[in-house]
Amino acid sequence: MIHAVIFDMDGILIDTEKYLYQYWKQATQEAGYELTHEQLLRFRSFSQEYAEPYFQELLGADFDFQSVRKRRIELMSQHYKTYSVEKKPQVDEFLDWLAAHGYKKAVSTAAALDRTKEHLTQVGIYDRFDQIACAPSVPHGKPMPDVYLHACEQIGEKPEHCLALEDSDNGALSAHRAGCKVVMVRDLADPLPETARFLEGTADNLLGVIPILERLAEKKESKEEGHGSWR
Repeated sequence: MIHAVIFDMDGILIDTEKYLYQYWKQATQEAGYELTHEQLLRFRSFSQEYAEPYFQELLGADFDFQSVRKRRIELMSQHYKTYSVEKKPQVDEFLDWLAAHGYKKAVSTAAALDRTKEHLTQVGIYDRFDQIACAPSVPHGKPMPDVYLHACEQIGEKPEHCLALEDSDNGALSAHRAGCKVVMVRDLADPLPETARFLEGTADNLLGVIPILERLAEKKESKEEGHGSWR
């Protein structure tokens, strides 16, 4: 039975993945490097621990990840001085539905706590979650399971009783490794085949997650009825 829904932030709650993609691409180009669309997509949700060797494997050991990352952060900061953070469609409606049906709600993100709090506050939903778990506060970020295990511990639920919502393969793998059930909500790309194999499903938007939650609840009820018939 699913007792809680754990949300990734970028690409699920706020529409920021497209800017992370855009400004990573610009920062690497300014440094004299060129990454393909697929290469940029593959490192989404990587924590810095894994992003740095990923880039150096692609671009060479002399690739100065820290300076390029610093430039990407500058570009993003300039963007947000002009434009507000955008909330993803149907976030409020879905949070209302979860609250009405008694689900706990948490956030599990690769972002730092200060940025997480700032962005979720800007779109008016920071106080709607029971807990916020950020990768910098655990030993290893995504795609390792630490941040999802931390979120489950904070809300007092076993991972198998939590449904994780992710838009990236690395984020989905993190949740899967933790033992959560996982749904991919499409943002920049569909899941890779190796990711699709362990998903409970995919959704085009957050309201598309509701039928999956209802199916999981019905599956649990059917099992309980089946066990009851043997007694």
